[in-house]
Amino acid sequence: MGTVARTVSNLIEPIVEQEGLELVDITFSKEGGRFFLRIFIDKPTGVKIDDCERVSTRLSTLLDEHDPIPHSYVLEVSSPGLDRPLKRSRDYDRFKGRKIKISTYAPIKGQRRLTGTLLGLKEDQVELKLEDGNVISIPHRGIAQARLVADFDWEGIK
Repeated sequence: MGTVARTVSNLIEPIVEQEGLELVDITFSKEGGRFFLRIFIDKPTGVKIDDCERVSTRLSTLLDEHDPIPHSYVLEVSSPGLDRPLKRSRDYDRFKGRKIKISTYAPIKGQRRLTGTLLGLKEDQVELKLEDGNVISIPHRGIAQARLVADFDWEGIK
């Protein structure tokens, strides 16, 4: 997480938690000459547009008061999506049993992209049951990115 994202995180996390939500991620980037501050929030029952609107209003006021970003930017507050990133250690326990995709910094058994069922985090090792049935342990610090795989039940849809 960059300096701006870390500063913003420290400011906004209490407000997000007061709203009964979880701060999943913060990104700050320049796109096409404009800066974007993106805040991703979640809750067990899923985020609704009203949650995003309420948090956006509160955060906008707070960020204006503290002015942690010295230039103009666009604030976006949204759900992390169906392919939610796993960022914190607790995410690996919360989403046990779910299918995930992991990208690693260095190859694990010759691969840098792995897909399987998350078995959890044990002693800083993410345990993953691969599609072929094998179980592997991946050092948590060696994971570049981990995301849930959207699981759709298409049965009955015509």
